[in-house]
Amino acid sequence: MKLLKLFGIVFFCGLLSPSRGVLSGLSCAVSPGAMQKVLSDAVIQNGLLQKHLQGLVLPNIMGEGGLLNSPTSITGLHLVQVRLPKLSVVLLPGIGVQLAISARLDLSGNCLVGLLSELIDISVDVTVTANIKCTNFELGAVQVVIDDCFCILGAVKIKLLSGLLSLSVNDIVLNQLTATLPGLLCPVIDIIVNLVNIQFLGTLNAVIPVGTVGTIHYQLASLPFTSGLSLGLDLDGAVQQVGGSIIPHDSSASALPPLHDRLLVLGLRQSFLNAILSLLIQVKPQTFICSPEAFSGAKQLQEAILTLFPSGCSSCSVTAPLSIRIELFGKPLILLENNKATVELSAMILVFVKRLDGSILNLLLLKADLSLNVHMSISGSSLVLALSLGSTSLSLESSDVGISDISSLKPHCSQLLVEMLLPLINGCLGTGIPLPNVLGIPLVKVDIQILLGLLVILV
Repeated sequence: MKLLKLFGIVFFCGLLSPSRGVLSGLSCAVSPGAMQKVLSDAVIQNGLLQKHLQGLVLPNIMGEGGLLNSPTSITGLHLVQVRLPKLSVVLLPGIGVQLAISARLDLSGNCLVGLLSELIDISVDVTVTANIKCTNFELGAVQVVIDDCFCILGAVKIKLLSGLLSLSVNDIVLNQLTATLPGLLCPVIDIIVNLVNIQFLGTLNAVIPVGTVGTIHYQLASLPFTSGLSLGLDLDGAVQQVGGSIIPHDSSASALPPLHDRLLVLGLRQSFLNAILSLLIQVKPQTFICSPEAFSGAKQLQEAILTLFPSGCSSCSVTAPLSIRIELFGKPLILLENNKATVELSAMILVFVKRLDGSILNLLLLKADLSLNVHMSISGSSLVLALSLGSTSLSLESSDVGISDISSLKPHCSQLLVEMLLPLINGCLGTGIPLPNVLGIPLVKVDIQILLGLLVILV
């Protein structure tokens, strides 16, 4: 029986080994308990099960053996209420997923026993179980295969207003329900899970804006896979500039840490984060007068530069205030090591004066290679990075006035960059990196681990 496109790509596909032909930007593992909770919320707590079973009408039940062995007919039998619904999920390693929905169905109809007509109420416990697997992942499409869907009936209670009921009527009702309920309930479950499929696929295939600078398109990168401990998903994150092209990122396979008692483990690979940093960190060149109003160490920096002028320099008479231009150079690079994350980036610092005749005298062109410490946190559904200065390496690119020794400038330039550049970079990062809303699992009580080449978020 065809019961599914059941959470199609997501839940019940996993039943083959993960495809390693696609190296994705993200990987995650979802615990069986988390799967059970999100499915139970979607199917039961949100009322889908009650809503789609509400119109259930059963075939008439005809039989012999009523009161005084008179013919018995039960007509108009319909569902009144679904009580005590419960959903459970079991991962079947290498085979598939077993989904079971159990509930007590309260039915009501008209009963004709001989010439006596009255209302009849039937309460039946039922469990619908489906064994599901999927194969043939190609271009985001998955073929879902249902091995079986069957119903098991538990206790059946029958109540007539007169209270007159023979054991044979009880047997007739039980036999008829056993024969008809699977054919009625499995199609209803099929409808429900297809609706949930649409809902949850949206959490794995979504285009999310990154502030105003671009988007990340999250989508499944390969066939989901199951073990006895988790559902595994590989996701691709296509990072694209607004009105521009996709920023490529190369990824290598990396193992996630075990779930233990966690609901979700999400791993972001270093190359994926680098693509996002290239999108986020877009700082325009900054040009300003070297004055205390601009930054606190202006006077000390200017004095230090003037002392470096070589003696006898005919062009070194500087009367106008110094001007500074800071511009990022190259792309930022995040490095993930065990328990440590740093961002490396470079900036060019040009110190110049504008003479009275309008000409420009370039005193110094410096290259600053920065190593920035990274603090990571989760805000809402985003990963937020905050940078602080770790170390600075300063090198001289050129000088029109013959300056050659810049060793005394390092502390002043470091202060300059901390005050004038770092706030701009952190402002770019303040938007945060939007994370995929995997199966709707909220990112609360989160821990962050930094491994070699992998950032791990544990929920």
